[in-house]
Amino acid sequence: MRSSLSGTKSKFISITEVGAAVSVLLGFAPPSTLSSASSEKLNEVLMADPFDRPHAVFLLEISGFGANEQPELGSDSGVFSKALKHEIAIGDADIQLSEEDELSLVSLNKPLPVDMEFTDTDLTNFASLFGGSYANSELESLSGELTIPLANDAQLKLYLSKKADREFTTSIISLIHNVQRAIQVHEDLDGSPAELINGRFDGFKAFQEHYGTDDIVQKGSELLVKAVSKIYDSLQTTYNGELVGIVSFTRSSAEESNMMLNIKMATRASPRWLEEKDEGSHDASHALIAEVLLVRRTLAWITGIILVIATLMGVEVQTNIFWAIPTPPIRTPAATVDPPRNRRPPPSTACASIPEFLSISPLSPSFLA
Repeated sequence: MRSSLSGTKSKFISITEVGAAVSVLLGFAPPSTLSSASSEKLNEVLMADPFDRPHAVFLLEISGFGANEQPELGSDSGVFSKALKHEIAIGDADIQLSEEDELSLVSLNKPLPVDMEFTDTDLTNFASLFGGSYANSELESLSGELTIPLANDAQLKLYLSKKADREFTTSIISLIHNVQRAIQVHEDLDGSPAELINGRFDGFKAFQEHYGTDDIVQKGSELLVKAVSKIYDSLQTTYNGELVGIVSFTRSSAEESNMMLNIKMATRASPRWLEEKDEGSHDASHALIAEVLLVRRTLAWITGIILVIATLMGVEVQTNIFWAIPTPPIRTPAATVDPPRNRRPPPSTACASIPEFLSISPLSPSFLA
């Protein structure tokens, strides 16, 4: 990601462009339906080098914030002071991946194990993480007072005896626990696949709906921002800086609990499979597949037999041609002997003077006929 410029105004970006940016950061190709204007926006945000990708993304959606109710992300808010800020249109989109893409996906919405219960010790550790304190209650566990220091010498006091305060606090602790689980998954990975840590945090939405416009809501958002900053810092340390975080603050109603960005695997079905599905019933498709396999195997066997026969015939023809070539006779010069001068040569016979290789055999009767 490119570094943000000081004084840069917030720019508008669609949720589809956010999904495309996540795909590129993971090292995958953006969707083919991405427009040229959206591609130019991504070029302004992402580094130009296609080989300089972190292959790890932390994606978190936080509900409960309206357009005019965004949290304070000033210089005291950790990593958010250096972040690129964009306004996102309301909607949803898919992060499209192919079957060849290798991705490790860890959800931050996984509930805690049944055998794991919150204790006063968990609340004490949570308070110390932010430099605060937790005062136990002598009457009942998980009903003490949690004090967290904030900016400008302000303090946030949460009373765990109240349901809204307790649910808000335990939801942040659950988020931290799931991030620790994601870190453990990263350390146990064999190889280096792309990693996506995504989730949705709805704990602040219930807290905001309970208190309305009270000042405690603003302080609660500051605590949430500090918690997300610490989470991102721990991830950056684990990944040695090779990770990009995308945090969106949205306002969703109680019925809208789905995430804006969803993972979608694109499957490539062959034309034959589409034809088989159009045949109708499940049994008919299986019968058609069996017929296709039978025809393929029959054609393969016939082709193999023809090739074997053709090979044997070719070898036999070559052998016959080799043996049919006549071998010319080897002529040896006869020794010449000078006849005596006064000696008359013996009378010759009819066939004595005809060489053997010029002798003509008489024609057979069958040929004459």
